[in-house]
Amino acid sequence: MKAIAFTQHGLPIEDPNALIDMDLPKPAPGPRDLLVEVRAVSVNPVDTKIRAGSAATEPKVVGWDAVGTVREVGSEVTLFQPGDEVFYAGSIARPGSYSEFHLVDERIVGHKPKSLDAGHAAALPLTSITAWELLFDRLGVPEGGGEGDSLLIVGAAGGVGSILVQLARQLTKMTVIGTASRPETREWIKQLGAHHVIDHSKPLAEQLEQIGVGQVSHVASLTHTDAHFAQLIEALRPQGKLALIDDPKTLDVMPMKRKALSLHWELMFTRSLFETPDMIKQHELLNRVADLIDEGVLKTTVGEHFGTINAANLRRAHAVIESGKAKGKIVLEGF
Repeated sequence: MKAIAFTQHGLPIEDPNALIDMDLPKPAPGPRDLLVEVRAVSVNPVDTKIRAGSAATEPKVVGWDAVGTVREVGSEVTLFQPGDEVFYAGSIARPGSYSEFHLVDERIVGHKPKSLDAGHAAALPLTSITAWELLFDRLGVPEGGGEGDSLLIVGAAGGVGSILVQLARQLTKMTVIGTASRPETREWIKQLGAHHVIDHSKPLAEQLEQIGVGQVSHVASLTHTDAHFAQLIEALRPQGKLALIDDPKTLDVMPMKRKALSLHWELMFTRSLFETPDMIKQHELLNRVADLIDEGVLKTTVGEHFGTINAANLRRAHAVIESGKAKGKIVLEGF
């Protein structure tokens, strides 16, 4: 099968060997696996981080978002059958989705939204799971609840932010404030439903006062948490909650004590990595997201379509992700 992999980690993305086209053996499904023929993928920051920092003793395939058709099922599979169209974000402990065929545990797979083509559906799985778990599981906001509360989303124009803005606006009663520093990303966040947009390159507390929000009850910090940390503590009201998804080198949490603030980490790979008893919740939430898409409540977050799934196009996509200037999601389709 065709696949895109790396054999030497840490190469700059401009290097032709940073990602290369390869031919690899087609895998065989385990008991709970689906063998999926991949039709579309999207690119996430985790793809670039693994490529840059994960040693490869053999060809390593990255990529975790995928849309495709089930071709074979394992002996214990009960949720899907051959021919089903699916979307999912895979497991970081297994080979990635930049390949013609891909294995994935059925418990983290959803039925593809019927109203979207493969490319537009590929933008959704990883970011939808991350945003859903962050909002409802980690921050503990009840669906339909949050009246009188406010959510500040730092880096709201990226992949996770683009879904989180919609979930918070459509499924809660919270006031949603997104941050963006460029005119095109500010407009994007407004279109997705944020009540307010402020600039994370300027003092946050002042801007929150200017829009009449003051201190917020919840913060979702999606990028550069270490750079904004002191401001986020200042922006939170006493007993507020801060959730993050990025990788600050260090984080001194002591300043949070005075306000009795709580800190929550979100990693959407945790359930599949540890095969937690509630792993099937990702199957359930992806099906729910697909329904919300088909009902017109949520919309896909494709920012750019980079064409065919090959090494050259994926190197180009990784370069955009590494620049920090992506708007929404970059998708690729077909081999």
